[in-house]
Amino acid sequence: MTTGSVNPRRADTRRNHERILIAAAASLAATGEVSFNAIAKQAEVGVGTVYRHFPTPEALILAVYQREVRHLVEVVPDLLEAHPPEQAFRVWTTDHLAHYMMTKRGLANALRAATTSGGGELPVSAYESMKGAVGTLLKANVEAGTVRADLDPETVMRGLGGLLYLDASGEWRSHAAALADLLWRGMCSRDGDQT
Repeated sequence: MTTGSVNPRRADTRRNHERILIAAAASLAATGEVSFNAIAKQAEVGVGTVYRHFPTPEALILAVYQREVRHLVEVVPDLLEAHPPEQAFRVWTTDHLAHYMMTKRGLANALRAATTSGGGELPVSAYESMKGAVGTLLKANVEAGTVRADLDPETVMRGLGGLLYLDASGEWRSHAAALADLLWRGMCSRDGDQT
């Protein structure tokens, strides 16, 4: 093997790991439950592979939660590069954060069970990471002159908490867009565009 090459087995292991997490997130969003057999089938891996990656349901649940939070934080720079700051905030809210809220609804009870049964603890940094993502979006919009400079990321996060009330079986995307619009109007600078 040459320097810098990737061992095909390791690449396959990483792909399997990600496929398992995606299948588990979908299962938690839909049913709030973790079935290693169902997840293995959806991820197109053997159930033994799921157990090798995640020896307990608690470990899998915590890994799904960490993946979802990490994605929400890591996507912000890409959105700001691809869109003007206002649009980046709206896309993050409606396409990413609202989707996370749909997953988290199913994940909430599973997370409680996973953390109270001694299976692990929620990373304390998750909340701070989310607040940092919101702060980054706000900073870009302040610099663009589209939102007030006195906005606190924590207050904006509380406003975004309304996404928890979305109905996963209903028109949640349009409701998420309406909430983002309402929040945006409250955040706008007096000189900024109110539309």
